[in-house]
Amino acid sequence: MYREQSPPVVVDLAHGAKGKSAAAIAVAGGFGVFGVAAGLTGGVSGSPAVAIAAVVFGAIMLLIALIGLLSWRAVTRPRSLVLEPAGIRWIDPRGSSWSVAWPELAAVSVSRTVNRNPRKLVSSAMVRLDLFPADPGFRQRHPEMERLWEFHGVRNGYRVPFGDIPDSHGLVPRLDAGFRVFAGPRYRGVIDEGFTVGLF
Repeated sequence: MYREQSPPVVVDLAHGAKGKSAAAIAVAGGFGVFGVAAGLTGGVSGSPAVAIAAVVFGAIMLLIALIGLLSWRAVTRPRSLVLEPAGIRWIDPRGSSWSVAWPELAAVSVSRTVNRNPRKLVSSAMVRLDLFPADPGFRQRHPEMERLWEFHGVRNGYRVPFGDIPDSHGLVPRLDAGFRVFAGPRYRGVIDEGFTVGLF
């Protein structure tokens, strides 16, 4: 009996990146301009040291905004992960794309470290995709993935970092559902690697 195949699961990893980056640049730039202007024009009360501190603070914020502008293309570039019957694909038009067939993998898992910083307004987690080759020849066949080999503590495998993802984005449930459909018994599920308090 014919059974319709499940459609590919496409995860847009650049979704919302432009808006968040623009907001961060605007906030940092705004504080920077205000701090420098206030320090140089006497807009702060107190000793000269206070004015100097305001200028230094403003300069640091302006530097952060500048770094954000310089990295705009890299941060907001289109990237997506595709899970489909044949395997898994990473699509990065401006970077290093790769594709792996399911039989090439012995195991796949999604790992996360929860951020419990009490100052964060939105709960989030550092999310990663871990891929474990089924044979020793995998590294030779996929030199484009070499930078991910044993990255960030994973052993005998590849780790693809997705960054600090708010829970509201639903990335982990989408990945979990997609791997359960396509990866079969090689999928190890979602692995919680503890938590951190503060910045990742």
